[in-house]
Amino acid sequence: MSPVAPPPRHAWQVIAAGVCALVLTVGLARFAYTPLLPAMRADAGLSASGGGWLATFNYLGYLAGTLLVARVGDMQLKFRFYRIGLVLAVVSTGLMGATGQMGSWGVLRFVAGLSSTAGLLLASGLVLNWLLAHQRRPQLGLHFAGLGLGIAVSGLAAAAMADQLASSRQWMALGALAIVFLVPAWAWMPAPVPISNATAAAAPPAPGRRWRGLLIASYFCAGFGFVVSATFIVAILVQTPAFAGRGSWVWVLVGITAIPSTFAWDRLAARLGLIRALMLAYALQTVSFVLPLLDDGIAAGAASAVLFGMTFAGIVSLTLTVVGRHYPHNPAEAMAMLTLSYGVAQIIAPAIAGTLARESGSYQGALVLAAIMMAIGIVLLWCMPDDAGSTAA
Repeated sequence: MSPVAPPPRHAWQVIAAGVCALVLTVGLARFAYTPLLPAMRADAGLSASGGGWLATFNYLGYLAGTLLVARVGDMQLKFRFYRIGLVLAVVSTGLMGATGQMGSWGVLRFVAGLSSTAGLLLASGLVLNWLLAHQRRPQLGLHFAGLGLGIAVSGLAAAAMADQLASSRQWMALGALAIVFLVPAWAWMPAPVPISNATAAAAPPAPGRRWRGLLIASYFCAGFGFVVSATFIVAILVQTPAFAGRGSWVWVLVGITAIPSTFAWDRLAARLGLIRALMLAYALQTVSFVLPLLDDGIAAGAASAVLFGMTFAGIVSLTLTVVGRHYPHNPAEAMAMLTLSYGVAQIIAPAIAGTLARESGSYQGALVLAAIMMAIGIVLLWCMPDDAGSTAA
């Protein structure tokens, strides 16, 4: 007896599955650590350096997952890895509250990082596969709105629990919340199907070597800047009088701002071209790092959070969308190859930022370094030849 074919999915179900996968694997498993970091430092005596190293373990897991995705060409196997990643995200989140040992935390943060590739790379590739197979525009703006939503969800949950539960109980509660997003992410994501030859033939040509190399280098800079703010923005701002006791709300502000940003960057890229849109996003993110250095008031801190939220998801969305358009048969593999540079930056940056904070007693040095790296990224984008993919969005 032949197996029963799964029911067809509607577009809203596929997009919702991708969004829920991002909320689960990135918003909760990976980035709930940001609003919970001050509480972990207060409850468990976690040092600034220790906090940086835990973030580094997380990004080591992300890099390991990216390497795995890059080596696997079978889309059906990637689909199985996607579902495994969803389960690992739930387990690694809940178990953070079951231990207070640095070594155990390091392992769990590594597993959480490994699971995040399920949302960022595998779900992106699966959603793009479905869009292309159904002759829809291969844009991932809706999907990457899940980055902002995930941050908002983790921030709101942390804010609601801040005065009620210890950090260990907060992690357990987030693990229970993660199950809510696991269900649609599992049930509504369809298995991949082959892309027709006509669709593949309509794809833009593969970019040249110099274009690709400069994009990879600039994405490394974006990864460095992104992870400094994503890991430490709450810890940075709660040190100022204006944001004392309001750390979780800073993270909520970042997430709420990020939710609609991917749509705006899609439209800007259609008008300006990919490279110019990316340069603008890099420039605005650089400003977000500089503002807390110039003013420790609430306006500057809020503007910093808003600018960061406006830009980080747009940078990821635009970069991975154009890569996916050039490699329609196996977009996750091409995305993974580019993301390796992003992942390496995310391993290096937290350890450096945490060490600078320990030595100086503040995060100012980390912010300066992040701003410099983003400025270098702008220069690299400016140097890119105006050939294949430079105007695709």
